[in-house]
Amino acid sequence: MTSPERSINRFPDAAGLASAVATALVERLAEVQAEGRIPEVALTGGTIAEEIHRLVATVDSAAVDWSRVRFWWGDERYVPADSSDRNDLAAGRDFLDRVGVDAMRVHHMPASDEAHADVHAAAAAYARLVSEHDRDPFDLVMLGLGPDGHVASLFPGHPQLEVTDQVAVGVTDSPKPPAERITLTFPTLNHTREVWFLVSGDGKADAVRRALADDGSVSETPARGITGGRHTWWLDDPAASLL
Repeated sequence: MTSPERSINRFPDAAGLASAVATALVERLAEVQAEGRIPEVALTGGTIAEEIHRLVATVDSAAVDWSRVRFWWGDERYVPADSSDRNDLAAGRDFLDRVGVDAMRVHHMPASDEAHADVHAAAAAYARLVSEHDRDPFDLVMLGLGPDGHVASLFPGHPQLEVTDQVAVGVTDSPKPPAERITLTFPTLNHTREVWFLVSGDGKADAVRRALADDGSVSETPARGITGGRHTWWLDDPAASLL
């Protein structure tokens, strides 16, 4: 398998990382719109992503028409829509609502209090939504990285790693709470022009090392299953300390 084109951006601390990513995101969206396209972005949750979202709202983004950016989610916790565990609540409050994104272009993953029989039916509904758009590749997929090497809600050794014929799937036994989640699959995440890995903290250092090693398995380190598009790793020094 050919390795994706890859670059590594390293910063002394998480604050510097978040600031750089926030600025780069605005610049990338402006570039895509200048090419005459509506940017398609898959967002992620997590501590560093939340800080990036807060900072994006403070960056000069006059060159971006926020009403013409479409946002998706790489994964989401299958909990009630008003739960603080939801990734989309903080993203909406700190970022999307503040910059004026068209709510019709923000495609939330279903919540557990919506009209779905279970997490699997909810995942199927989101898969249909993605498929109905019959879109070109994502312009950007943003991903965090867990200490165990997971990305989105694709966890080491879990059967979802083997799914190749579905857009999104349900997870019922996440090793970190809450147990139920919805995640895009590898084929969907890999249908992208760019992937940005956002990683902060020395607790992620071994996962970063394994993800970037010449050899290793996807089952052990799911981040290795992300093979689509051009990869940019945004790391602070603690996360990069084992490279």
